[in-house]
Amino acid sequence: MKKLLLGLIITAVSVFALNLQTASKDELMSIKGIGEKKAAAIITYRKTHKLKSAKDLHGVKGISDQIVANVKNGVKNGSKSAKVAKKKTLKKSTSLKTKAKAKKDKVKSKATDTKVKAEKKTSKRKEKLKESKEKAKTVKKETKKSKAKKAKKKLKKLKSKK
Repeated sequence: MKKLLLGLIITAVSVFALNLQTASKDELMSIKGIGEKKAAAIITYRKTHKLKSAKDLHGVKGISDQIVANVKNGVKNGSKSAKVAKKKTLKKSTSLKTKAKAKKDKVKSKATDTKVKAEKKTSKRKEKLKESKEKAKTVKKETKKSKAKKAKKKLKKLKSKK
């Protein structure tokens, strides 16, 4: 029973352990004792060597037994380097949010400009329509007057012939 329990614990630790061969710089920096320079050294070292276990880190210059133990046990870092890594990711996400907001504002601005232009065109069309209606009314009145004059002339001619 004890062997089974011990096997489960080892399996659980290995499942949640950091994969040294594929870990990013930020993930490496989250381990206690590993800063930016050591993380960069590990990344450089693993380009030419395979890292199958934490013991393989002894080949990296500047990695002590304590750091290897921290990697094995998954001891996380509360130091500045991990905080710096978190700040960098926060900074990136904040800058992305700012860029997204700027794009959104730009789109809104274009939409507002387009709406204003459309309203101007509509108001100009309404004004032209109003002017056309007024011209039509005056033409109608003038036509009525000229028809009335012609009718009076005809009437005068007819009366003069009689």
